[in-house]
This record gives sequence, C-alpha cells and structure tokens, in this order.
Amino acid sequence: MIEKFANASALRLTFLISLIAFLPGVQSFAQSTASDQTPGAQQPSTPTTQTPAAQQPSSDQEPAEEESTSRRKKHEYKNWVFNIGAGANLDSGTTKNFVRGGGFTGMVGVARNANKYLGLRAEFIYADLPLKDSALVLASATGATSYAWAVTLNPIINIPVSSDWGGYIIFGGAFYHRAGSLDNSSAVPGEPCTAFWRWWGNCNAASVPISGDFTNTSLNQGGYNFGAGITRKTPSGVEIYAEYRLMHGAANGNTTDFRPVTIGFRW
Repeated sequence: MIEKFANASALRLTFLISLIAFLPGVQSFAQSTASDQTPGAQQPSTPTTQTPAAQQPSSDQEPAEEESTSRRKKHEYKNWVFNIGAGANLDSGTTKNFVRGGGFTGMVGVARNANKYLGLRAEFIYADLPLKDSALVLASATGATSYAWAVTLNPIINIPVSSDWGGYIIFGGAFYHRAGSLDNSSAVPGEPCTAFWRWWGNCNAASVPISGDFTNTSLNQGGYNFGAGITRKTPSGVEIYAEYRLMHGAANGNTTDFRPVTIGFRW
C-alpha cells in the first residue's frame, strides 16, 4: 500500500518537473507568435517625402525658358530706329554776325544699330537762317530768304540709364548746302565787298561782281557736326527726345554755322 502511494507520488513529481521545464518554451513561442501577428499600422515606418510633380521642372520646360531668355536679350535694342524732330536754331560762328537766332529747324533720320550701345545714323537737317536787319543794310536790301540744309552720316553712342530714360552722343561728317535770295537790293555791281558779301558768297576778289546775279547765292560745303540728346520712353514704346547739335561747314574761306535745338520722336 505504501509502495503504491510512493510510486504515485513519484509519477506526480516527475510530471510537475516536466511541466515546469516545458512552460518556458511555450511562453517564448507565444511571445514570438504575438510579435509576428502585431498589425502593421502599429509599427512606425519611415515616411517617404514625395515632391509634388508641379515642383519638379521638366526637361521640356528648360529649353523653352532658355529660348525666352535668348529672345529677350536679342530684343534689348531695335535694329532700325527712325526719328523726326523740329525746333529752333541758335546762331553760331561767323554766321551769327548776319543771321538772327530762332529760325525754324527740322530733321528726319534713320539709324542702324549694331548692338545696344552703338549705331550709325543718317539724317537730313534743315535750318532757316533769317538775316538780321544790320545784314540787310549791308546788302542794301529790303528783305531776304536764307536757309541751309545738311546731310549727315554719324556714329551714335546710346547710353541706357534706366528702362525709361536714356541718352546718346552723336558726331561725324556732313555735307552742307546754303542758299538765299535778296529782295530789292540796290547794291551796285563792282562796289567794294563788305563782310556780308564775303559771307554771302558773291564777292569777286574785293568787289561785288559786275556781271551775274549776285543777289542770289548757292554754296556747297563740307564739314562736321556733333551733339547729344536725352530720351524718355512712353508706354507705347515710342521715345520722346530732346537734342542739341552743333553744325559747321566750310569751303574757300566761307563758313556756315548753326546750332539746332530740337524735340522729336524716335521709334
């Protein structure tokens, strides 16, 4: 009886020891299974930053932007610029001894620009040269018509100051033609030449020509001109300019001088 009880106790003891040895393995397996079955929403993941497509410039847009920039640079200046202006003439040189200031002057021109700063401008310039009363006395005339015109070909240096304001300097050679006619002159052919007759261009040696129409004059002269101007661009793109120019022509000791001050438009 006692032996049976001892055997039963030994079996129970053996079962308990085996159970105790088996429990750690079961616990480890349960923990492993639980970690594998944890939902993915509970596992933090590294966020991936995605740049919106609109913020990523495409390769197709880059050539278009380069072409637009190139076009803007190309059109920073106009290849051809036309100008027209009018104003008053200031007397100058020997001419001011016989011509009063304030005569009408006008000009038209065209320029071909090589770049933003340098161009070549051709112009036709007209100037009225009204004679002073003292000159009419020397000419023994009651009135007169006197004028000059010039054809110029000048380099022009453009000076941009801002998007609206600018300036320029102009200089070069010119061809001059001066002409005039005296009204009712009572001058006597062969009388001694005065300073007026020498400037007028009809003085033969030291006397008024005996033959020929000395009351009319027509002179061709070569010379130079230079000046400067300022420009103001209007919203339409047309520029308003104001210009001062010094004109000088000479031939055979005879000179023609005038200084046009003009206001006009360039486009």
